[in-house]
Amino acid sequence: MGDFCAFLKEEDGVTVVEIILVLLVLIALVLIFKEQLTKVVKSILSKVSSQADSV
Repeated sequence: MGDFCAFLKEEDGVTVVEIILVLLVLIALVLIFKEQLTKVVKSILSKVSSQADSV
């Protein structure tokens, strides 16, 4: 347990603020390109389901 606490207190790695900023950017990108992403996912899933029937 002591090693885990030392790991959390270490400042050499990625900080919580940096992780939150990266997550916010990813969420913003998903919200901006939501329509395009849903079209791509629907297209991929329809291809997979149609090819699964042939197997």
